Amino acid sequence: MVAKKKEQNKDEFAVIATGGKQYRVSVGEIFTIEKIKGDFKEGDKVVFDKVLMVDNGKDATIGAPYIKEAKVEAKITEIGKHKKIDVVKYKAKSRYLKTRGHRQPFFKIEVTALK
Repeated sequence: MVAKKKEQNKDEFAVIATGGKQYRVSVGEIFTIEKIKGDFKEGDKVVFDKVLMVDNGKDATIGAPYIKEAKVEAKITEIGKHKKIDVVKYKAKSRYLKTRGHRQPFFKIEVTALK
C-alpha cells in the first residue's frame, strides 16, 4: 500500500524574522537567509520560532510581536558565500586609495513544515 502525502494548501504561508530581516515563506519554498550563529552543516534541520504572521488561506493570525505556538521547520540545503564585493576608500587629490574585498556568508533553506 502506498501512503498518500498530505495535500498542502497553496495559499498557506508564514512570515518569519531571522537575520534582521523578514521573509514570507511557504512549504517547499527555497530561499536564502543570513548565516545563523551556531555549528550547522548541510542537511541539518532548523526551527524558526520568531513567526510574525500565519495565513492558511481563510484566516490570518498576526502576532504581537510573535505568535507563541507557531513554528516553521526547514532544512539547510546549501552553505556558501555570495559574490565578492569590493569596498573602496578614496580621497581626491591626496593619493589615498584603499581597496578591500568582502564575501557575505549565506544559508540556502528549504521550508519543510508550518506548525
